[in-house]
Amino acid sequence: MSSERKKNPKHFQLNPNWAQLQQKLKSFAKPSRHSKNPQSETPNSILGKRKERPNSEPDDAKPNPLMPTNDDSSVTDVLAMDCEMVGVGHGNKSALGRVTVVNKWRNVIYDEFVRPVEHVVDFRTHISGIRPRDLRKAKDFRVVQKKVAELIKGRILVGHALHNDLKALLLMHPKKDLRDTSEYQPFLKEGRRKALRHLAAEVLGVEIQNGEHCPVDDARAAMLLYSKNRKEWERSVKDQLRLKEKQKKRKQRKKPKADINHSLIAS
Repeated sequence: MSSERKKNPKHFQLNPNWAQLQQKLKSFAKPSRHSKNPQSETPNSILGKRKERPNSEPDDAKPNPLMPTNDDSSVTDVLAMDCEMVGVGHGNKSALGRVTVVNKWRNVIYDEFVRPVEHVVDFRTHISGIRPRDLRKAKDFRVVQKKVAELIKGRILVGHALHNDLKALLLMHPKKDLRDTSEYQPFLKEGRRKALRHLAAEVLGVEIQNGEHCPVDDARAAMLLYSKNRKEWERSVKDQLRLKEKQKKRKQRKKPKADINHSLIAS
């Protein structure tokens, strides 16, 4: 009797979940009555889902023009520098907190937080982006100063309001090798200097300094402003040097005559 029950499949009890699964599979296998071409529905629906992914970037996304054009991080003949300051003393005195140097390709070749000689009383985080933790393992001022001096020596230095950065570094640089975007004549408005963020927006179409400043972005923006106007800028520098040389020669020619007249009067 038991052998007959084993041979007869009607006596097997199926799991109700298995029966429900079979029913669902049958319904998926049936083509839709409203579809004329059921085989084409699945691929189209998959592609449609891909397009709806929230993480996908829009087709009209523009690349950031401040990004480097290659991965060459060598020290080039032209460098751009930007510094961020912190408050020392009573807070109104500025000291170097971070310095960034990029090459003409806008690749970062030096970027260091700096431990000022004096005690920091105001990190000015809302502008500088510098926090207490950034200066815990920062390099000493003298070390950074020496390195920057070595980098910029004999090279054209680009930046915005460079006198502030050089003052913070306690360094000097030949005026003929300075390319300051805050002083370049075509960038002035009725003789007044423009902020770097305004120049970046107007000339480059880039927004910077929205909130905390990033010295990397600022240095790259200054370098790109220079690169786009390099031919005209260098021509104007040469013209100014020639003019100064002519004026110097004129003064030297007038000087002997003045000495002769003085000697005649004295006699």
